[in-house]
Amino acid sequence: MATQDLESIVGGLLALPFPPNETQQGDGASGPGYHVRVLRASQGFWEDRSEETVEAAEKEIDAAFQALVAALTARWGGPEAIDLEPYLWSEDPVPEPISSLCQLSGEMLVWRQPDATRWVAVTVGQGDPEFPIELLAAVGEASIP
Repeated sequence: MATQDLESIVGGLLALPFPPNETQQGDGASGPGYHVRVLRASQGFWEDRSEETVEAAEKEIDAAFQALVAALTARWGGPEAIDLEPYLWSEDPVPEPISSLCQLSGEMLVWRQPDATRWVAVTVGQGDPEFPIELLAAVGEASIP
């Protein structure tokens, strides 16, 4: 998928209304105040966890991530890096999509538009060493605690 297509998906998430209840559809999840979508995923590593296979997948996903970050930065200015690790260990309730993203990644890049109520984030994550490496986009409206 080209960078323009990924940008288009992010733009669509920004415009998409939030559902009143949690929903899962294919490569995404939505709920009150958020959307998360897998933009690109590597193969799974159940059969082959060789260093060459994993490195090739990491490079492919990282190239897509870097291209998308450059495109979004050109559009909205520089992002803010958010450390997700504290949310993983928090004893306080963590709102979605932060709760899901901290299970997959240690950091996300966030763009906040001055006159908008929603923010956009992108990150690369992996749920487990055997799972695919994923490029994820999230849109939320709640403030990031």
